[in-house]
Amino acid sequence: MILSMTGYGNAVADYQGKKIHVEIKALNSKALDLNVRIATLYREKEMEIRQIVSEKLLRGKVDVTIWVEKSLQDLAQPINQQVVNSYYQQIRQMSEQMGIDSTDIKATDWMTVLLRLPDVMAASEVEVLSDEEWGILRENVLKALDELVAFRKQEGKALQAKFTEKVDNIEQLLLSIEPFEKSRVEKIRQRIIESLEKLALADYDHNRLEQEMIYYIEKLDINEEKQRLKNHLDYFRQTMEAEPGQGKKLGFIAQEMGREINTTGSKSNQAEMQNIVVKMKDELEQIKEQVLNVL
Repeated sequence: MILSMTGYGNAVADYQGKKIHVEIKALNSKALDLNVRIATLYREKEMEIRQIVSEKLLRGKVDVTIWVEKSLQDLAQPINQQVVNSYYQQIRQMSEQMGIDSTDIKATDWMTVLLRLPDVMAASEVEVLSDEEWGILRENVLKALDELVAFRKQEGKALQAKFTEKVDNIEQLLLSIEPFEKSRVEKIRQRIIESLEKLALADYDHNRLEQEMIYYIEKLDINEEKQRLKNHLDYFRQTMEAEPGQGKKLGFIAQEMGREINTTGSKSNQAEMQNIVVKMKDELEQIKEQVLNVL
């Protein structure tokens, strides 16, 4: 069964008035390229999160994003009213001492000045990651991974159907070569004899001519290439049914299929056979493009 390297998964969990978001995206890559962007509170668990993701996904360009959505009440930083009041009283006293009428100052101006002064905003408590919250985060990561793997399976099923279609097409094209292959031997023989007759050679060794033609025709024989290509097609099908993680192997098999098709094309000195070879190359090229997305 085939898995695609492309996938997406996300999960959201509620914990003490905040939402913990986990989002994981995966694209194709030769190896595991893991990029983690994580909320500050969870940084201490980054290595464990990386381990969980790498064990589950194996390969691909993977982006993991974890962030926390807090309520408005949690986002609002409290104002230190005692500090604000102290600043206000001090400014009033200084105004009186300097003969400045503080009543001319608008209320909005007062607030603008006071809120810019040091220590007006009360320091928020330092958050500590509890075992309970880590457990919820870990479960969230696993949920997102499960969703991504399900996405990969769905994409993999579509890829496998596409590969099966292309492999079957190549096999049918390979069979369609046979009628032209049988007729070309006599055509080659006839063409050589006609060429000799045009040269008006009065005498030549017919036995030697037969030996040379046999040698020439054997060099153009594609039975071995056909058999090897058929074996590669069967092996490609078997590999698709193996355990996930066979993407590189399928790529190697596709390369071997290409070698046999190219050799067949170089030995095909007949237009109809060469046209069929071009069609096989087109089908194989589509396999090569898509096999890069296989895990």
